[in-house]
Amino acid sequence: MERATQAQQFLDDKLIWMPDHLQREIGQFNVFPLFSTPSNKVNCQPYNRKGFYKISVLKGHTKFSYADKSLEFMDSALLFSNPNIPYSWELLDEEQTGYFCVFTEGFFNHFGNINDYPVFKPGNIPLFELNIEQQEEINTIFKKMIAEIESDYFYKYDAIRALVFELIHLALKLNPISSNPVDDSNASLRITSLFAELLERQFPIESPRQQIKLRYPIEFAENLSVHVNHLNRSLKKITGKTTSQFIAERIMQEAKSLLQHTDWNISEISWCLGFEELPHFINFFKKAETSTPKHFRNRHL
Repeated sequence: MERATQAQQFLDDKLIWMPDHLQREIGQFNVFPLFSTPSNKVNCQPYNRKGFYKISVLKGHTKFSYADKSLEFMDSALLFSNPNIPYSWELLDEEQTGYFCVFTEGFFNHFGNINDYPVFKPGNIPLFELNIEQQEEINTIFKKMIAEIESDYFYKYDAIRALVFELIHLALKLNPISSNPVDDSNASLRITSLFAELLERQFPIESPRQQIKLRYPIEFAENLSVHVNHLNRSLKKITGKTTSQFIAERIMQEAKSLLQHTDWNISEISWCLGFEELPHFINFFKKAETSTPKHFRNRHL
């Protein structure tokens, strides 16, 4: 225990002397090499690290899936993903090499809105096949990122931001890979699974300053790159419930939990659950529970 305390004190001391801008950037960006072999095969399961964007360059025959779409490339490709669209890839070759970096939206505060770029917008195909020259150019950029992050250069994160923007602008000059529809029997199941994951990522709510970002079917459909009618049909086919029912039930579940297990006032809970006006939350709650939030809390205290 004493050793752990000493280690923490050492870390705290280091942070005290670290420049403010470096303290802010730590944890907001990182970059890694990727190497997969038959004995150490890497298949990316649905990526769901909350709040993180990701850019990957992959070499090796790979199948990439997101929402109800399936994309495949034979040699190398550049992949962009935002934290609201789960995806996965499956390596079809014996080996795969590449790099990837992850970063938060806050990493670009005061440097523009990362969500404004088409490569991160829902509905756009985020995968770009590369020729040999493009692959070498992008690999060089990732190697520069690694060199910068390992350096003691005072403005290294500014340099890294410039390299990320360089990747984005290179992609904007390329044509995305054409997508193939997933077999209909699997598409509904995939859409339902990804919708459920996207919904559940917003919970639990752990602070009165935390607000859910997605509350309406159209918002989920946009983030999953599908038409809202397609999302509704898929959920109805797999679960028998509509998108609105699914969302309402999960919000209601969280509302009851917050009313029972926190001392937050009802206005705070209402805001956290995406209701800008308190009367809308009260009406929503009464419709499902036949009592007001206040009566429910009093009954369960």
